[in-house]
Formats: sequence, C-alpha cells, structure tokens
Amino acid sequence: MTGVETRSVARDSLFLLADIRVEQSADTYRVRVRNLSDGGMMGEGQLRVQRGHRLSIELRNIGMIGGTVAWVQDNRFGVAFDEEIESHKARRPLQGPEDPAAAVVKPSWAHRAPPPPEPSTLRKI
Repeated sequence: MTGVETRSVARDSLFLLADIRVEQSADTYRVRVRNLSDGGMMGEGQLRVQRGHRLSIELRNIGMIGGTVAWVQDNRFGVAFDEEIESHKARRPLQGPEDPAAAVVKPSWAHRAPPPPEPSTLRKI
C-alpha cells in the first residue's frame, strides 16, 4: 500500500453503530461503522451481504439512507450511498427533542459519592 491517497472523498475513522436492513428482507442487523464519508461507509458485522445488494442504513443524527454494497471482504463491507450525507452530523452527540423544556436533564445522584462526614462526628483510633 502506498502513502498516496487515491480517494476523491475524505473519510474519517470512527466507531459508531448503525442498523441495516437488506432490501427484500424484514430483518434488521446492528453493525459497526468503521469509516464514514459523505458518499459511503465501511461496515463490520455478522451481516452476510454480496456486492450489489441494496441496503437501508439508519445512521445516528442522520436518519435512513439508501445505498449499495460496493465490496465485501470477510465480515467487512463497503457501501456507496445513493445520496451524499453530512457525515459530520454522525459524530455529534445524539440530537434531543426540539422543545427546550423537554431537553432539560435532571442530575443523576446514582453515581455520586456520599458527602464526607463532619469532623466532629469522627472518633480517633
């Protein structure tokens, strides 16, 4: 492999999960997205696909996108999207509801350490 980049679209390595449905099947598979660009992605998982299969992919913060399997090697596969996406949106935290009042998050005390004891209640050993 040479050090020359031959791709026309920049891509980023990341770890993200996506739900994929192969056309003509009702089953949905959860796969790892290893690389993502505006024009396609590399997925990894126990999904058995062949070059040319049509897919519906649910990506975080992007939604449902259609694509075609471009290549397959072992448990990895490449997908060319039907339309370009804004891949940077998938790296953002999950988008919450549009209503600001619904977006208020109450603090969780489940993982907070108890306050330290008052020094006057401690006894010397």
